Amino acid sequence: MRAFSREALQHYMPVIQEEVSACLRQWLLVSGGGSCLLVYPEVKRLMFRIAMRILLGFRPSPTAGSDGEQHLMEAFEEMIRNLFSLPIDLPFSGLYKGLRARDVIHAKIEESIQAKLAGKEPPDGYKDALQLLMEHTQGNGEQLNMQELKESATELLFAGHETTASAATSLITFLGLHQDVLQKVRKELQEKGLLGHMSQEKHLEMELLEQLKYTGCVIKETLRLSPPVPGGFRVALKTFELNGYQIPKGWNVIYSICDTHDVAELFTNKDEFNPDRFMSPFPEDSSRFSFIPFGGGLRSCVGKEFAKILLKIFTVELARNCDWQLLNGPPTMKTGPTVYPEDNLPTKFTSFNGRV
Repeated sequence: MRAFSREALQHYMPVIQEEVSACLRQWLLVSGGGSCLLVYPEVKRLMFRIAMRILLGFRPSPTAGSDGEQHLMEAFEEMIRNLFSLPIDLPFSGLYKGLRARDVIHAKIEESIQAKLAGKEPPDGYKDALQLLMEHTQGNGEQLNMQELKESATELLFAGHETTASAATSLITFLGLHQDVLQKVRKELQEKGLLGHMSQEKHLEMELLEQLKYTGCVIKETLRLSPPVPGGFRVALKTFELNGYQIPKGWNVIYSICDTHDVAELFTNKDEFNPDRFMSPFPEDSSRFSFIPFGGGLRSCVGKEFAKILLKIFTVELARNCDWQLLNGPPTMKTGPTVYPEDNLPTKFTSFNGRV
């Protein structure tokens, strides 16, 4: 998909860095005033802004939490809360609330689509993922109608911010609990010239991010222990047998990402947070079926490279700008529909002094 090609990802990177940096400055300002932050809702707001800009081409207000942005985010969360509702479309039912919230989102998305169809230039000088999707389908003679475009855009918005918010919150959790790992990340950043005042104004480049091997392993280990999506669905294309059980063609099959990671013989000391386990490559045929945070096969997550870049930029900016303390210690995790901390992860942030 062209929307997540290497060239497209390079265009997205300055926007991601800009949004993450601005968000962290705000967190430090709030914490400096003596307040703690509830990390999970704050990270969700950040990822929603990034998804709106990069995936759908919206230009949020410079002021985080502006009325229009807040209204759209509340509508999206209302839709997600009622994703699994009884099929009763009556006022005050979950289905009714979810459908009305979806209509609000679709109306906003339709505005963006109409602007693209009218040929208006993108405000940030780059084409967003929805624009690239539209061009790609038109070029292949598979032009989507308005309803299909709105549904595709809604799916992009969900996949592009709910899952990354879960993963970024888990990164803050694990790095906050394992200061030795955080220090190793900072040493790697120092070796690559990414620590210190002179480096703060420097735009991150794809080639440089690819050199941050240990930081990448921290992200992998976070996704191994706390995959944002606990499982997935597939349809059997033909009848097959698995462990003595026959699965008929056409049946829905549910697989668990969490359980796959838990039972994989590839990993030793599975409950430990140990990014070093990924520093030496595993046999390809083993890791293909043992480490599946983005699903697997032909239907694996189409935006996985976008997610990896986003999480790496987030980790770099977090590690070189902030120190933090988890006020309640290790959180209890819940799922609905993605993994998140039950207490929203109250945290106190302070500025990192730059010394490793």
